[in-house]
Order: sequence, then C-alpha cells, then structure tokens
Amino acid sequence: MKIKIKFIYKVSSMMAIPMESAWFEQQFSEQLLKDLQKTGRAQDIIIMDEMEREWNQKQFVKLQRKMEEEPSDPVVFFDGGYDRASKKAGIGIVIYYKKGNRFYRDRVNVLLEELENNNEAEYAALFNALLVLEEIGCKNLPVLFKGDAQGVIKQLQGEWPCYEEILNRWLDRIEDKIKAMGLKARYEVIPRNKNKEADMLASQALACTSIRSHTEIDSRQLKG
Repeated sequence: MKIKIKFIYKVSSMMAIPMESAWFEQQFSEQLLKDLQKTGRAQDIIIMDEMEREWNQKQFVKLQRKMEEEPSDPVVFFDGGYDRASKKAGIGIVIYYKKGNRFYRDRVNVLLEELENNNEAEYAALFNALLVLEEIGCKNLPVLFKGDAQGVIKQLQGEWPCYEEILNRWLDRIEDKIKAMGLKARYEVIPRNKNKEADMLASQALACTSIRSHTEIDSRQLKG
C-alpha cells in the first residue's frame, strides 16, 4: 500500500510551514520518518494511506506490525469464456498479493451454468474474484482489477452505459460486495496477451479441468 506523510516544518520560532509528501511505498516509511526526526524541525507528523485513513507515528508503528500479517497490494486478473453450444461458462481468476515481505499467487477457475453470454461470464469472473479476495482476508484496502473485456470494465467504471438488465444486476452485486468489503477498486483494460493466465484458467474450466492453487512466489514473479 502507498502512503503519504503530512507534517509541519518549523523554520523558526516565527515560521512553520505545512508540508506533504508525494505517495510512496509503505516499505520506505521507517527511514523517511527517522530522517524527518533527525532534522528536529518536523512536528505534528501524520501518515495517511490510500484509503484516506490517518495515524500519528506511534499508531502507525503498531499498524505496521499488524499489517505484516495481513494481505496487501492485491492485483486481480480475471477472464470469462462462454460456450454457446453447451451454454456453459468458464471463469479464470489470478490474484497476486503481498503479506509482509512474502509474495503470493492464488489461481482459481470455475465452471458455471445458466449464464447467457460472454459478457455475463466476465462479470461473474470479477464477482467470484471478490469472493476469493474475501477468503484471502482482503478488506479495507485498494485493489486493482485487470481484464481484457473493455466493454465490461468501462461499464464498471461508469464510463459506458449498461442497458442489459441481467448485467445491471451483476453490476449492483459487484458494487455491493466492494462496499461491504471496504475496498477501493480500480480497473484497467489490458491486451488479451497480458491476460493469458486467467484466459487459460477459463478455458480449462470449460474443458472440465478444475484448478485451485495458492502458492508463495518469488518477488520477480509478482505482476502489477
């Protein structure tokens, strides 16, 4: 998670200037806070995260210890495929996240029935990704969702209208779940060749090959 630091910089007994850093990765906070303290001029230091929550230094130190045991920085890749002949859908979900200094990947696919088209499969994939995030323990944090279905993502962002009643129901369901989990959702359209993992999982689901894999990975395998 990214944070920023706000503080009062005391130039002299007659002048104090409010200052605020740019957003930066939380892992660099300890050194920066130590450097600020060394100046002897930084006062009323406040740390704020991307969810607009604020803490003083003492509170933030306690929070960091707790956060080492909780998932952070999740990036979700999702994809849905639909087979008209069988009227079945396959969804694929890949989630990358961190827990302290460790990195993880969760891969899931599901075969679904009673869906009507590929767009509905994409929505179902994203909703099921939220269920996996909930299972992992992700709550009250920013989440980046990546997919190759431009129309679906534009509708989720509110940039394109959605006229189909069934898709609007999925939209409502997704928005309600995001709100209940306290997530700050961002969406990104990516090329299909950047979504190969989720696409393959969806195809395997349609082929009746069920996959659920949760593994610790090397940081070099982390995708964001």
